[in-house]
Amino acid sequence: MANSHLNKAQARAQLKQRCVAGALCLLLAAAPHVQAQQLEEPLVDSVRSALQAAIANATPPEPIFVDTASRLAYLRWLTATSDKLAKRMPNVGLRHEFLQTVWYESKRAGLDTAMVLGLIQVESGFRKHVISYAGARGFMQIMPFWTRVIGDDDAAKLFHMQTNLRFGNVILRHYLDIEKGDLFMALGRYNGSRGRATYPNAVFAAQRFWEFDDPGEPVHQAGAATPAANPPAPAASGLAQLDHRASDAALPAAVVQSNDDA
Repeated sequence: MANSHLNKAQARAQLKQRCVAGALCLLLAAAPHVQAQQLEEPLVDSVRSALQAAIANATPPEPIFVDTASRLAYLRWLTATSDKLAKRMPNVGLRHEFLQTVWYESKRAGLDTAMVLGLIQVESGFRKHVISYAGARGFMQIMPFWTRVIGDDDAAKLFHMQTNLRFGNVILRHYLDIEKGDLFMALGRYNGSRGRATYPNAVFAAQRFWEFDDPGEPVHQAGAATPAANPPAPAASGLAQLDHRASDAALPAAVVQSNDDA
């Protein structure tokens, strides 16, 4: 009888261990593909000041276009990319706000937008509140020490969408400058795995999915009605309204101006 009770207890213990192991496997499967672990490095005062200035302005991004063609090209990108992201981010309003911010912050930092989207996919799977084992936070998996080094030491703000995306783009731009334009090495530094291929290759593979081959403006048949020169975005579409100011006509068509760059 004692052996029977012992065997039952052992069976229950083994079942419990299997359940725990299964739950752990599910958690690991749900975690980001490659964990971000940026390493804290000493910064000279001039670099720290430049980075602080780059992330300081929290004004919502308002892309500015110098002509209608540039604006319409952006809207074509937004529509196509929004369709790709719909399964991961179902709310159309939040999705367009997110994409507008990614576009704005990547252009502001001089980075390829498709590459930044690929990095976000690898880092967080487009999850706003995810935290890595190393403590990195949000869409671009920013390590909290960055808020102490170049921010206001409030790591909770890394769950704010624009703050997280601005930090991520500014940090990657910083690493790219350190690596003298070598994106492979800069991505490795961003992930804390400098010199190893796994992380950069994962980002490059994801980047290909987000690349947009702009078909250009549709060709209008002879006699067909020509659209207005600067039509407003349909109110029901959820597309972000873009600031199109004649006073900014000196800006290159592909460049976006931020409010704190004036």
